[in-house]
Amino acid sequence: MPECRIALGLGCDRHTPLDTLQQAIAQALAQSGHTLAQVATVASITLKADEPAMLQLAALQAWPIRFFTPQQLAVIEVPNPSNTVRKYTGTPSVSEAAALLAGGQLLGLDQPLPMHALCVEKHRYRGADGKNATVSIALLPGSD
Repeated sequence: MPECRIALGLGCDRHTPLDTLQQAIAQALAQSGHTLAQVATVASITLKADEPAMLQLAALQAWPIRFFTPQQLAVIEVPNPSNTVRKYTGTPSVSEAAALLAGGQLLGLDQPLPMHALCVEKHRYRGADGKNATVSIALLPGSD
C-alpha cells in the first residue's frame, strides 16, 4: 500500500497535549491499516489554527495543515453529524468534514471528497489527561 495517500481530519479539546493527539492518530491509523508516511495532509477548523499540539504535530511530521471555517465545514455531508459539535463550533462536523474537504482540495477539486472516501469516520480518543481528540481519515482516490 505504499502509494496510498490519506487526508486526516482532526478535532480536539482546547489545549489537548501533543501526546493525546498522537495517540488518537495512531489508533485511527491502526484501525484503517495506514501509516504516518501515507498522510498527505491534515486539516481542522479555524478555531484550532492556534492549537499548539496541532501545529507541533504538523511541524514534526512535515505535513501541510489546512484550517477551514465553520461555514465551509457545515455544508459538507458527513455520516456522523453532531449537535454538540455544532453548539460549540458552528458546524456539525470538524474531523470528518475537514478530512473530506482537505482531500478534495489536495487533488485540486472544486468539491470535497464523497462521504464514502472516509475509511475511518470519527475515531474518538480520550487521553489520560482527560482531553478528547477526534480523527477521521479520508482515502484519496486513485491511491488505493
